[in-house]
Amino acid sequence: MAVPSSLLEQVSALPPLLLLPLILVAIAALTFTLRLRRHPRRQVHHVATKRVEKVVREPGKWEPSPYQLPIPPPYPNWSITTTKPLPYRPFRYGPKYHVTMGLRSVSPADWIELDNHYPRFHADKAARLATRADRCVRTAPEAYPAACELLSELAVYLPARYPSVFSRNTTPTGDTITNLWSDETFPISLSQIQASEFDPMTISARLIQDDIALMIERPSGEYHFLAGAIILPGFWRLEDKFGMSLSEIHTSGEVPQFQTKLEKGMMNFFKRLKPEEVVGRSNYFFQVDDNLAWSTSIGSEDELPEGWSGAGVNSVAERVWFRSERQTLRRLPRTGAVVFTIRTYFHPVTEIADEDYVPGRLASAVRSWGDDVSRYKGREKYGEALLEYLDRKHAEQVARGLDLSREDEVRAYPY
Repeated sequence: MAVPSSLLEQVSALPPLLLLPLILVAIAALTFTLRLRRHPRRQVHHVATKRVEKVVREPGKWEPSPYQLPIPPPYPNWSITTTKPLPYRPFRYGPKYHVTMGLRSVSPADWIELDNHYPRFHADKAARLATRADRCVRTAPEAYPAACELLSELAVYLPARYPSVFSRNTTPTGDTITNLWSDETFPISLSQIQASEFDPMTISARLIQDDIALMIERPSGEYHFLAGAIILPGFWRLEDKFGMSLSEIHTSGEVPQFQTKLEKGMMNFFKRLKPEEVVGRSNYFFQVDDNLAWSTSIGSEDELPEGWSGAGVNSVAERVWFRSERQTLRRLPRTGAVVFTIRTYFHPVTEIADEDYVPGRLASAVRSWGDDVSRYKGREKYGEALLEYLDRKHAEQVARGLDLSREDEVRAYPY
């Protein structure tokens, strides 16, 4: 910008002692401007702020929230025969495996995922409930209102998200939800549930592919597992964990590095979780049998399971199965309970190893496990055969020209 000549004349006429400070100020302003141009992120934006007083909630008490989960749009082109499971592949390259909660935001519309494996999950759940419902489903009296709230939330969400499978109906005696595919109708109004043979957790679990746990905050400030439908768990039993606090659940299961890396952050997360938030996380394991409901290789479900120490060594990779869980957490607005959904994805390793980039990344991830994680995941029972197979499949992909530099754009975590 040109400076008026009259202004230049006025400045040049100033005495030297007055002119020097002006020159110093101009140099400082020019230097600051140049730094902003080089480092624009360092610019300071002054935003008017209002002091917000911290609201302290008494532990174990919850003031009902008016929040309602948005009614989701129908899942695009969903079909019980053609909609495949989403390809969750929640493992990362080494060299070191990091134990973290691994939370990520989930759109409320994506709270519950169904796919063309629904018939198998539905059949397996029905069979298990027919023979061992008392060991798979429990609801403590203090968690009953939260269990009913969960069912009412699903009764709104599912018909909107999957209208080809679910229908909500209003009758003179109360509301019901119908599974159009299986021709089953369940009560969802409180009076009908109380008069029926069903626990509300049983109804919720029969509608979806997920297992479900409800965590209730007690006056101590700790969250306890007080309602659950754990029907297809694979490696753990509801009866061993029911009633435990969050910390007890994880320490009793010998979760690696829980007390040093996870406990404090998990406690804070549960306290701060808002009804408006849906968060997700994923994990992965391996099985050396193909039983979705209970991994028989670690021992009988009807006795105290031996765990991996009692499993035999599997020397054939074709018998190894990849088991991944997609978990979501959200707070129910009326009761304040935290609902924890656990959706299992279960595939032969040979199936996922045919996917581009998967065998190389999975082999690197398995090699990154420390001794504690290796013991927890049972690596010694299948690791040698699995890694040899994955290395061979990775070499085949590279030999046919797979562009390794494009992996991040093709398979972004957790896919």
